[in-house]
Amino acid sequence: MARVLPSVKSYRDWHVPWQWGDVSLREGLAYLATLAARAEEIPLLVRLIENPRYRIPGVTLFHGAVDLRQHDCIHLLLGRGLLSKDEAFVIGFTMGSTGEVSSVEESVFCKIARHLYPRIYRFDQEDESIFRDAVKLGAISRCEPLDRADFRPLLDVSLDEARRVLGIERELIEAYYRVEQRRFPEDRTSARLI
Repeated sequence: MARVLPSVKSYRDWHVPWQWGDVSLREGLAYLATLAARAEEIPLLVRLIENPRYRIPGVTLFHGAVDLRQHDCIHLLLGRGLLSKDEAFVIGFTMGSTGEVSSVEESVFCKIARHLYPRIYRFDQEDESIFRDAVKLGAISRCEPLDRADFRPLLDVSLDEARRVLGIERELIEAYYRVEQRRFPEDRTSARLI
């Protein structure tokens, strides 16, 4: 029997926890569709930086750029919600999984995310530290580069199975989530990870 996903009224409350590995990507995406921003609602600067559709041929500003649907799949696979710490982790892990992010690229992205992104998308110091951790975590993970993953064949398998197919290591993610919870014990984003 399929899990009944709770009704939520705000993106702040949306979250498919890491432990809900029995949920399929398709179910998670349908659940997210009730609240998520449409592509055209994402500010242009964010789209220019994070979406491969806006790449200049032959120029890579930031590794790990994905379209909105891929980004949503990665949120589900990593068990992250839609708050700023979640975004920081998802973007960082995706970039890190490419194995191609330099320290300069990481620093430039942080400067843009902290100072130029529109307020609701802007990273604070804690978000930046999570982003930097996630870049490193993605780099040491042996998972498939998530920016190149084809999620279509995985839509109807459980999140646990999709994670296995993509090589997302349960122990690695859970160990980091426990560290994040200890680091930010009062933050609801970190508290709900495991």
